[in-house]
Amino acid sequence: MQLSVGTDSTWSLRTMVGAKIAELPIDLHVFSLQCASCKSVLRSLSPTGLVPLLEDGSLRLHDSLAILEYLNELSDGKLYPTDQGKRALSRSLCAEMHAGFSALRQTMPFTLADVSPLTAFSPAQTADIARVTTLFASAEGPFYQGEKPTAVDAFYAVLAYRLQHYGVRLQGEAGQYQQQLVAWSFLQEALAQLTSTAACCHP
Repeated sequence: MQLSVGTDSTWSLRTMVGAKIAELPIDLHVFSLQCASCKSVLRSLSPTGLVPLLEDGSLRLHDSLAILEYLNELSDGKLYPTDQGKRALSRSLCAEMHAGFSALRQTMPFTLADVSPLTAFSPAQTADIARVTTLFASAEGPFYQGEKPTAVDAFYAVLAYRLQHYGVRLQGEAGQYQQQLVAWSFLQEALAQLTSTAACCHP
């Protein structure tokens, strides 16, 4: 099973962290998205020409949420809680991250390069940050639903990092969860892989 990801790709990071939670053997291939030739190779591999892309035999999955659902099935449910209600909530929160927080995405582009901290925020940014604060403050432990990481943590760890990278440190319980995610070894390992193993033009 091969997972193709790309540099500076938040959706790639989410699948990388999810794969670590699932504890499945995966051949990781990191593409440099700054390379025109790499993008050409991706167009030949992926139905959308984008990352992430999971290949398992003849199966090709090109959406991060679908990839995590597939990894969850292969790992006998390691990506979601065993409780039915918590499992449903997890999927709802992942879907919210998948489709929401557009103001933060547009105005805080993800990058591992140094950026200047933001000191002023638009109403849309403020609304998104308020929602993140409410959500993060609801974490039940070091991870969102207790002691074990789930897909929710895989999806929101990247947002926690993005906010901190732009100087947004949440306060109180929300801040504790943010810092837990930023320092999380699974996220830090994935970030390191994106910067140290990027290949150019070799699928």
